[in-house]
Parts: sequence; C-alpha cells; structure tokens
Amino acid sequence: MLNEKSLDTICASLTYAMGIEPPANATPANEKLVAYIDEIFGGEKADRILMYNPDAVAQWIYEKYASFCREATRYTDVAIPLQTVMPSVTPVCFATMYTGLQPSSHGIQKYAKPVLTVETIFDAMVKAGRKCALVTSGDCSMSKIFLERNIDYFHYSKGDSVSRVNAMAAEIIIRDQHDFVAVYNGNYDSVMHKFGPESVEALAELRANSIDFATLSSLVERNWTSHNSLVGFAMDHGCHEIDGACGSHGLDMPEDLNIVHLYKGYPKAK
Repeated sequence: MLNEKSLDTICASLTYAMGIEPPANATPANEKLVAYIDEIFGGEKADRILMYNPDAVAQWIYEKYASFCREATRYTDVAIPLQTVMPSVTPVCFATMYTGLQPSSHGIQKYAKPVLTVETIFDAMVKAGRKCALVTSGDCSMSKIFLERNIDYFHYSKGDSVSRVNAMAAEIIIRDQHDFVAVYNGNYDSVMHKFGPESVEALAELRANSIDFATLSSLVERNWTSHNSLVGFAMDHGCHEIDGACGSHGLDMPEDLNIVHLYKGYPKAK
C-alpha cells in the first residue's frame, strides 16, 4: 500500500513555517506538518530551518531497522509518511521536494541534472529576504539542479566529502547567519547500490546518517536559542534489493515510493 500524501506537500509546508509565499503553483502544504508547526511554535512562525537530506532511506528500512535510526528519532517529534514521485530517482524527487511540483511541472522526469528553471524554495526564500545555504558533495543532484540562485553554495569533492559536508553544516549552524540550510548526505545510497539495502555496510551508513542528524540537531538546540527553529530528517525516495544482493530504486513500488520524514521544532528561549 502506498502512502496517501505526496512529497510535493513539503515545500509549501516549509514556506508556511516561515510565513512566506511558496513557489509558484506549489501543491498546498501537508496538513499534519502544518498542525505540528502551529502547535510547537504556539501560532508563531519559524525563522530558522535546517533540512538534513539523506539519500534513499526507505520507510521500510526506517521501520525494520529502527534501532539504527534511534538518534534521529530521539531528536524528532513528528513522523510524516509520504509517497515520493516517479521515477523515484534522486534529481526528480529532490526537485519535487523543493518546488512543490510534480515532475511533469518542474521538468525533471528522468535521471538527469539540469538546472531547474521553475521557482524553487530557494527562490521563494531569497524573494522574502531570507539567506540560504546549500551544503553538498560529489556529483550529486542537489549540487546541480539548484544552481544559479542567489544563495550560498558549499560543495565538496569525493573522498572525505560527507564528513566535510557535515562539518561545514555544523559551522553554519554555529555562525547563525543563514535562515534556511539544506544539507545533503548520499552515503547510504552509494553503499546501498553496491552492497544492498540491508547489508552491514549500508546499515552502518544509515546509522551514520542518524548520528550526524542528531549532532546537527543538538547544535541547533544550543546555538539557535533566539529563534523558532524547525529541523527535518527528509529523504528523497526509498530502495529495494535486486539480483546479486545489490540495491536499486526508481520503480513504481512501495519499497521505492514510501518514505517517512521526521521533524522537530525548537521554540526560541523565553
């Protein structure tokens, strides 16, 4: 069974959290996330958002291996089940997450990495006077499709790139100069493709994602105390095992389409 709510509801939820207009034609916000935002901030708006984007963490993986995600779960309050879009591959899905549009509308309908020409959440943030940071690594989709915006890009090459990405994200949080921060970690996806979604190697990367998110969340909790802050553990798509004990995704099946985002709000200190 597929989750009812689409990934395209997240973009307008995040702009709602900050009290700004969503990108043009974005799907209306996710009711469950909006209700949580209203409750946690007492009707006020957020002025800081951290979106941690792990790649390919399926809902079935999150549920079956809950112990590997316990740090992320500990640092979140609400789980939002979502159905991602087809084809369930990284550039298509992140384009939907951060435009609020289906692939036929945002224009990326296959595994390709063109710069998006439609309005994105980054454009909406800049238009509203918010300062954005995008922290990425390797040849990832996130580093390509959101280029040519008036935002701060922090991009690292392969090798120790994941650790450098998270170190820079930590520095950005501590500096407290950006309103919207998106951080991409593709380590689970990379290892899952080679060794399979449930391999020891892939599960170690899942645990690393959970720990890294918890670390960044704890920095938000300690350093953004003068802000209403929202953090999200927000993946793009799921995954499944294929012949040869390798992993893949991109198919119209629950394993690839069902994901669950985790969110937590930190109200500013009184």
